[in-house]
Amino acid sequence: MTKKLMCVHEVAKLTGITARTLHYYDEIGLLKPTKVTEAGYRMYDDTALSSLQNILLFRELEFPLKEIKAILNSPDFDQSEVIAHQIELLELQYKHIGELIAFAREIQKKGVKVMNFDVFDRSEIEKYEEEVKAKWGNTKAYQECKEKDIARNGDTYSRIANELLTMFSGLGELKHLTPNTDEVQNKIASLQKFITDHYYECTDEILSGLGEMYVCDERFRNNIDKVGGHGTADFVRQAIVVYCSKRRMRVGDSGKLKGNP
Repeated sequence: MTKKLMCVHEVAKLTGITARTLHYYDEIGLLKPTKVTEAGYRMYDDTALSSLQNILLFRELEFPLKEIKAILNSPDFDQSEVIAHQIELLELQYKHIGELIAFAREIQKKGVKVMNFDVFDRSEIEKYEEEVKAKWGNTKAYQECKEKDIARNGDTYSRIANELLTMFSGLGELKHLTPNTDEVQNKIASLQKFITDHYYECTDEILSGLGEMYVCDERFRNNIDKVGGHGTADFVRQAIVVYCSKRRMRVGDSGKLKGNP
């Protein structure tokens, strides 16, 4: 354990995550620094590092950031219980990977005619993950998302996911434009409405956080760039920054928000 406050670069060196990621965690309220110096440097103590350790463990377990935040902010949060759940999930994944390795070795030894699709079944892991999320996923956005999940079947869910990817593809086709053009900004407004209609109320704050996640989370970046072309995720983030900035300015000017940007 550290005996002194650590700056961003020291934490990054200790943990292997980037300074940009730490800044992002601060911006979305996932991991706030213990203090910020007069010069603007973020500083972290042992308690903050312990929280970061929890975050990184959940990230290894592929939990989305919004669900990690819900867990850590839950009034029922219990450090020892969380660690026990993390160990259980890690053991389930360890068992699953061991079965996959054994299956691959069997193919290597006996040839590709070996057929066994049971080893790809992740239902036990997914069931336990859902139990963990249900226990602590008490945020409004999480509950809305779960309610809408229940209201649709698998085919509908797949269709909605494909529609979302199509929206990113459409934004990718506009990369030759600047992020503040009306055509791009209208696409971002449509994206915000789509998320609200199909997942949870996408406030400007949530949309801003999603924009950062599209860049910082490698899985999101890869998927978005895959459908929209290299650089699409970063372009979407820039467009979201402009969109939210315009919305804030309009609220400041009029005291309330009307219409589209």
